[in-house]
Amino acid sequence: MDKNFIVDESYNQKRLDQFLSDKLEETRNQIAQLIKKGFVKVNNKTTTKNGLKLKENQIIDVELPEVQEIKELTDIDFINDDKFNITTIYEDDDILVINKPINLIIHDAPSVNEPTLVDWLKHKGIALSTISAQIRHGIVHRLDKGTSGAMVIAKTNEAHVKLSEQLQDKSMGRYYIAVIDMPLKDHTIIDKPIGRSVNNRIKMAVNPEGKEAKTAFAKVLQSDDQNYEIILAKLFTGRTHQIRAHLNFINRHIVGDVLYDFKGKLDNINRIYLHAYSLYLIHPRSGEKMVFKANLPENYMKFIRDNFTSGEDIENIDQDYITNIFTDFL
Repeated sequence: MDKNFIVDESYNQKRLDQFLSDKLEETRNQIAQLIKKGFVKVNNKTTTKNGLKLKENQIIDVELPEVQEIKELTDIDFINDDKFNITTIYEDDDILVINKPINLIIHDAPSVNEPTLVDWLKHKGIALSTISAQIRHGIVHRLDKGTSGAMVIAKTNEAHVKLSEQLQDKSMGRYYIAVIDMPLKDHTIIDKPIGRSVNNRIKMAVNPEGKEAKTAFAKVLQSDDQNYEIILAKLFTGRTHQIRAHLNFINRHIVGDVLYDFKGKLDNINRIYLHAYSLYLIHPRSGEKMVFKANLPENYMKFIRDNFTSGEDIENIDQDYITNIFTDFL
């Protein structure tokens, strides 16, 4: 599948990889792989220069490589992998809501060489929307590889369009539960733009030249030794690594998130403690307001039980509690 773009005034003298990262909503690393492999043309000439400075009205053509064929993966290896232990929360003819496990990549990309959630969905014969590129069939929104929790999959093009509109008008969204390495002083809102880190291109960071980003964080429970805290997070925008980057900006870090500067001991820590706990949306066909809860996985709950006396209560947090705690300070 090909994508075509015309460089507008806002990208004059901007880098090619930055332009494509914004337009295709992929990381710079993934875009670099596309460029390196000769999938990108500028004014009908193939280029392999990531940093090529663009000029207004140039035409950019991108050939998106075909997704890896699922038949190349043996059934046993594919289905029995722990990362494909996927729980269905809800399903009908229009949408599928799942509890995504950790270590699972959502869709293919030039830098990805392992089975993805989209591969699994196709392998299962689940109907998927086809509006987005082939590698993204059904995918309306994403979760990082190391993040678990609630995701909705569009099974029809009509559902995909309506859910995408809800993402834009904020009638669809998620609340996250995270464990951080230092308690917050109070409930807080971070309203700072996020862009690629100038020190580490794999990371995102607060950057005045980045895109608008806003996150609210609510205190929930401190650990017995007062070192950790369970918090809730609400996104008002959907930037890559937004929760992680905004916490890093205020010198807080999700437990286990080494990429974003968690410095604590990793003994008995086997994941990033970030989970999309609650998903709300309007059903694309019926118009019904729906809320789905993705239970915390056992590897998450064990850490909570080991460090928080009242940790078991976290599993019983309901939508009313979540809504009220944010209403109190937003």
